[in-house]
Amino acid sequence: MTDIEIAQKNKMIPITQVAEKIGIKQEQLELYGPYKAKITFEELKSLQEKAAKKPGKLILVTAVTPTPAGEGKSTVSIGLADGLNKIGKKTVVALREPSLGPCFGVKGGACGGGYAQIVPMEDINLHFTGDIHAISIANNLIAALIDNHIQQGNLLNIDPRTISWKRCLDLNDRSLRNIIIGLGGKIQGVPREDHFTIAVASEIMAIVCLSKTITELKERIDRIVIGQNYNKENITFGQLKCTGAVAALLKDVIKPNLVQTLEKNPAFVHGGPFANIAHGCNSVNATLCALASGDYVVTEAGFAADLGAEKFLDIKCRSAGLKPDAVVIVATIRALKMHGGLAKTELSGENCQALEKGFANLKTHIENISKFGLPVVVAINKFITDTDKEISLLKDLCQKIGAKAVLSEGWEKGGQGTEELAKTVAEIADSGKANYHPLYDLDLPLTEKIKTIAKEIYRAADVEFDSSALKKLKTFEEAGYGKLPVCIAKTQNSISHDPKLIGAPSGFTFPVRDVQLYAGAGFVVALAGDIMTMPGLPKAPAALNIDVDDNGIISGLF
Repeated sequence: MTDIEIAQKNKMIPITQVAEKIGIKQEQLELYGPYKAKITFEELKSLQEKAAKKPGKLILVTAVTPTPAGEGKSTVSIGLADGLNKIGKKTVVALREPSLGPCFGVKGGACGGGYAQIVPMEDINLHFTGDIHAISIANNLIAALIDNHIQQGNLLNIDPRTISWKRCLDLNDRSLRNIIIGLGGKIQGVPREDHFTIAVASEIMAIVCLSKTITELKERIDRIVIGQNYNKENITFGQLKCTGAVAALLKDVIKPNLVQTLEKNPAFVHGGPFANIAHGCNSVNATLCALASGDYVVTEAGFAADLGAEKFLDIKCRSAGLKPDAVVIVATIRALKMHGGLAKTELSGENCQALEKGFANLKTHIENISKFGLPVVVAINKFITDTDKEISLLKDLCQKIGAKAVLSEGWEKGGQGTEELAKTVAEIADSGKANYHPLYDLDLPLTEKIKTIAKEIYRAADVEFDSSALKKLKTFEEAGYGKLPVCIAKTQNSISHDPKLIGAPSGFTFPVRDVQLYAGAGFVVALAGDIMTMPGLPKAPAALNIDVDDNGIISGLF
């Protein structure tokens, strides 16, 4: 059966019963039908306070560099949470919301797979509780208010050429990357160049994910830098005095969503930033709710450890005061053989030589996590083509560098297939070996923070900044933003900036072509290589396979 068929055959229990398992009563929920709910503000505040006093153990799931062969990070995250519950550990999983862009593009959904999924799968992958739509509207309200201010007299003397705020859309649409607006005459607005980004890479998405309260949300929205005046002074959105209206659109968005796994275990699914072009982590509020209601929390960060995990540890954990207890790195033998030089068509046969060569990619990610003072467990996400010899070799290679590797069979067997992994992860999380610390000090200049990540995590020999990027970084520091962390936007298909450099590249020059200030979110974005913040659709998009019948049954979604 396909993932969607497995999910559709599953019999869910009412979300109120799922909530009861972690001590949340029905009156503390805002129901979106029988199987989805948001947490009320009152309960959210209570859980935040509880998490501050006695949080559960926090386990981060990350992965090797993705390949067309698939890695299954969400599948392992969900399977691990089910496995921990199966061995008697009260566990909650906290994940991101899927974006419609990948669902109709190339990557697919983000609800796991096989017998390790969260449900209702179709709802979560499509409109869910409307969070991403509301984020898009709030983002575009800001854009409309900026252009209206200029049209109606421009009291703030905003220079239209400097406007950095972009419109957004939760779909892949390359034609909207660079556009001209305001055409058609004086009453149609002021003509200028504009841009679209995908909604999950917007600063509003980052702000929602990092804000704990409406007050904090409004403070962050106030701080958004939208452009400059003709005196080259920064203009913040707060100066337009419309922050309350934007926050009103986001009132419900800030509340975490509660759903369930196929095994009826609780899952907070909230926030959806991509890790290649954004900070790649679910909301702080979802993580705090999980930490307050479970003894163990499994969360994931997008793409590989050089992207999602680094941003989780340098941005989210630092911002929210979180301290992880263990890290799980998901690897597949198929993916490592691709990193060892095999084509996708050559993966079904046993090839220990390619596996050993491709292990360099996993080894780099293990070493990188150790730089944050955290212990690692490798989860070998099992595929039917994996041979006993290959599995044994991978375990031995991990053991030689001090990391334990455990087979994960959550896709095929659900929680039963991850019990050994769960026992290993719980033991390490309980061991007290974690000594979390960020990679870099916030007092470093912005250029040095970027260089630290590029050299320590990506293994670059040097960093090359475009002159315009250097100039902007200097102005950011002069304006008082020098102590912000950095969020690097780069390809997910390589540890480097170049998607063609598979395995464990090193010694390259890392190119930073542009930088952007996300003053509201609280970080500086550095764009490297050819990365785009608005993806395009592939030649054969996933939309070709998706359909719905007269009974509302969706097919082909995954």
